Amino acid sequence: MIDFFINGAPVQAENDQTVMQAAQANGFFIPYFCWHPKLSVPGNCRICTVEICNEGQPDGSGWLDIACNMPITSGMRVLTDSDRVRARRKQTLQFITLNHPVDCGICDKAGECTLQDYHFEFNGTPSISIDAKVHATKHFPLSERIVLDNERCILCSRCVRFTREISQSHGLGIQNRGDQSLIRPVEDGAFEADPYSDNVIDLCPVGALLARPFLHQARVWYLRPTRSVCPGCERGCNVNVWHRKTEWQVKALDPRVNARIDRVTPYDNPAVNGPWICNKGRDLAQVFGRARAVQALQKGLPVATPLALAQARTLIAAARRPVALVSSWASNEELAAFEQSLAQRLRSFVKTDCQPEPGERLQDDLLIQPDKNPNRAGALALFPALPADVATAFAAETDLVLVWGEGFNFAHLPPGARIIYLNSWLQPENGHADVFLPISVMTERSGTYTNFAGVISPFEACFAKAAGVLDAQAVFTALAMPLLAAPAEAAP
Repeated sequence: MIDFFINGAPVQAENDQTVMQAAQANGFFIPYFCWHPKLSVPGNCRICTVEICNEGQPDGSGWLDIACNMPITSGMRVLTDSDRVRARRKQTLQFITLNHPVDCGICDKAGECTLQDYHFEFNGTPSISIDAKVHATKHFPLSERIVLDNERCILCSRCVRFTREISQSHGLGIQNRGDQSLIRPVEDGAFEADPYSDNVIDLCPVGALLARPFLHQARVWYLRPTRSVCPGCERGCNVNVWHRKTEWQVKALDPRVNARIDRVTPYDNPAVNGPWICNKGRDLAQVFGRARAVQALQKGLPVATPLALAQARTLIAAARRPVALVSSWASNEELAAFEQSLAQRLRSFVKTDCQPEPGERLQDDLLIQPDKNPNRAGALALFPALPADVATAFAAETDLVLVWGEGFNFAHLPPGARIIYLNSWLQPENGHADVFLPISVMTERSGTYTNFAGVISPFEACFAKAAGVLDAQAVFTALAMPLLAAPAEAAP
């Protein structure tokens, strides 16, 4: 450990830490644009300038240097907010904003833009330049998913370094020099094919890189993040699901705006995904925006939920060899409720709810895992996997199958077996079941998932359930209540 001082306070740092790293670790704020804890240090924005005191000088003054690339030495004295530092930061911001457009009123980054924040804190004055701003390309299609506004770009190079150091697609570069420099994709289409490309939107400290689905859809101050888990694969990346705040819900427009996912960003969990997620995680609005099932059915006909539950109880009580196919999208809490309520009555297997999409990357060394179900590990801790030869899971006498979740082909069910189906989406299979019960999705309840490495991650509810939709835990409790009093013959 190295002992040194920040703003007169004694602090300790690791031997290989920079001033920036030590300051962050000890709660001292230093502004930055180009620096990122997971990327290399280019030292090109210069906003992280600090003052290194030189006690050998008569007035104790020292020199100015950038904190991101300044190694710590024993006894060093650092000032992060001196008059000299603030004057230098003001000069730096005058340079950075020299050609930056004043279009904050229409910029999607407004409200979470560090350039806005630093200008207010360290500059706050109009540009001293009398020359016309240099104009650059607007709304350049960087990919099918991302739009680039070169006039807002401050050339921090975070996006370029990400594609070289993290995703390793080498999909972006800087073209030309000086005030003619432009971020551009390489010609071989590597950035378009990069499954992690949308991370550059989060990395961009200004409004230069914009997500097409979120463009001009909502102001960030209308939204709030709710911690969740990406269900796209068994990695279980931790994410923030952004949705409209209660106090900003619209009344005169389409009310569906109040119950939609506006965007998804990473929740930094070093044990799971760090600060990154893949593009599939960004598209959860498409997954949870599908048409929902909200009506209980009996042989395809709408019925009241209590009647559907009663019929399902009757089927379970009458069954001699019932089988359950357990969802690998179920939360640990739902799985525990099923085990406690019905597992002793039904022979249970864990099925695969989702298969990889055509053209989807199956696995890599960064985040993506081959199994496209978020809680297969949690389910397999309680129940065996459904055999590859599905028929072997069903004995010849199987007379009832409880199918929980989507993804199972009903053609593989035993002929003549009665079917209880629990699902969240409008699908043809709903009407084929003897009893269908609509259940909630993870954005409507709280719970946890266990990923492939055994790490448990929580998710919280974002939206209220629709009328007629039940939580799976409540369904299992309701189905098991009569059985507790008079259990039927147990399955082998």
